[in-house]
Amino acid sequence: MHPKYLRIEDFTYPLPDERIARYPLPERDASKLLIYSKGLIEEDTYQRLADHLPVKATLVFNQTKVIHARLLFQKPTGGAIEVFCLAPHTCYPDMQTAMLQKGGVQWECLVGGAAKWKPGMTISLTCPQFTVSASVIERLPNSHLLNLQWTDENLTFAEVLHIAGKTPLPPYLRRDAGADDEVRYQTIFAKDDGSVAAPTASLHFTDGIMQSLQQKNIQSAFVTLHVGAGTFKPVKTETIEDHDMHAEWLAVSRQTIQQLLDATNNTIVAVGTTSLRTIESLYWIGAQLLEGVAIDWQGTAVTQWLPYSDLPQYTTAQALQACLDYLSSQGLPQIVTQTQIMIAPGYKLRVASGLITNFHQPQSTLLLLVAALIGQDWHKVYQHAMDNNYRFLSYGDGSLLWANE
Repeated sequence: MHPKYLRIEDFTYPLPDERIARYPLPERDASKLLIYSKGLIEEDTYQRLADHLPVKATLVFNQTKVIHARLLFQKPTGGAIEVFCLAPHTCYPDMQTAMLQKGGVQWECLVGGAAKWKPGMTISLTCPQFTVSASVIERLPNSHLLNLQWTDENLTFAEVLHIAGKTPLPPYLRRDAGADDEVRYQTIFAKDDGSVAAPTASLHFTDGIMQSLQQKNIQSAFVTLHVGAGTFKPVKTETIEDHDMHAEWLAVSRQTIQQLLDATNNTIVAVGTTSLRTIESLYWIGAQLLEGVAIDWQGTAVTQWLPYSDLPQYTTAQALQACLDYLSSQGLPQIVTQTQIMIAPGYKLRVASGLITNFHQPQSTLLLLVAALIGQDWHKVYQHAMDNNYRFLSYGDGSLLWANE
């Protein structure tokens, strides 16, 4: 059955409020780790992750960095308006270019209290170093396109957000970010500014874990996918067909693609759903290149339903080599584009054979992704986690899931 016809009510489970982890554990790697393989479940902690991975495996991490996406402005009359920065305007070719803008930028945002923002009104946010002003360019169906300007034109937008903004914790935590979240809602290898949510599977990793992986000759590869607020967007339609999957910016270097190509005869494990979506998108980019399809690099290179189309099937090695050949022919160091890939039951993994991930919300596209890997056993995994006091969602425990053939 085509995933379009899946009913979202079949991907739900009871999640009591008290099972949502409001805060991280004192130690990142002390979280529980559920290991699933061929219907069997084991338990351990992240500290001993290396014991459950084969020698010469390659782990793929998302090195995106969470930005201070929440900005609290004031109206001229003194009232507060919260602005949540979602994504740059399409006039910028990629996230990095947008984040490096100086003096001003156009950004798609969610606006809290938008009804109080009268047409033509400019609101402001004052810091000791500068003032940020915001005006509405366009009111979109579910957001606003804003013009943001700041008085210190030597500062990039990334620097402005770091100084003026706040950490954007997931809405289900229902609390404001504290000082600890500055560190704990960021991975130890966060590098590229752009996410409004953390790649949470990687939050468990420590220098100690990375050393234990190296000692077992387990390789680490790094990609970037800037996580958008759409990752929290519930599926509100009866079937998946009418759900509009969010698009997110990705960037993968020539070196990483070569690493993945070299690892195709071994085991590739994605750390997090974002890493999985990124490396699986590479396959479909390569398949389109091999077919001579004109790819909209500044738009969405991998659309929601592309993996379920009649595109000819290629080997993983062929598709990854096509990506490398494209970069060589264009003299480019990395692939930069957007992906809207929907991984749901009916999808066959092309690059990864395993996934490290947290426990996700009911009726979410992330739960659909888990079900794509392990089929109906997702019920067994989530019930086991519920019965054994696992902590759920972003600051919760996690799992190592080996895909069913």
